[in-house]
Amino acid sequence: MAVEQVAQASSELAKLYATALAIGLGAFGPAIGIGMIGSKGVEAMGRNPEAADKIQVGMILAIAFAEAIAIYALVIALIIKFV
Repeated sequence: MAVEQVAQASSELAKLYATALAIGLGAFGPAIGIGMIGSKGVEAMGRNPEAADKIQVGMILAIAFAEAIAIYALVIALIIKFV
């Protein structure tokens, strides 16, 4: 009886660690990417203010794609946790 409880608790603990690792690493890359996109976008707008509209559109699209990767990581983490 006790061995089964320990095995079940160990399995649940492994799921929680995997979930935390999936979302932690999955959000780290997009966070760095979004920061770099914003930094370079503002820098480009400062150098060429006339092209700010074009730069801003491209920057927002790139940020949306980077954020989508974080959402995929969240979905994977939820799958690990609940399946």
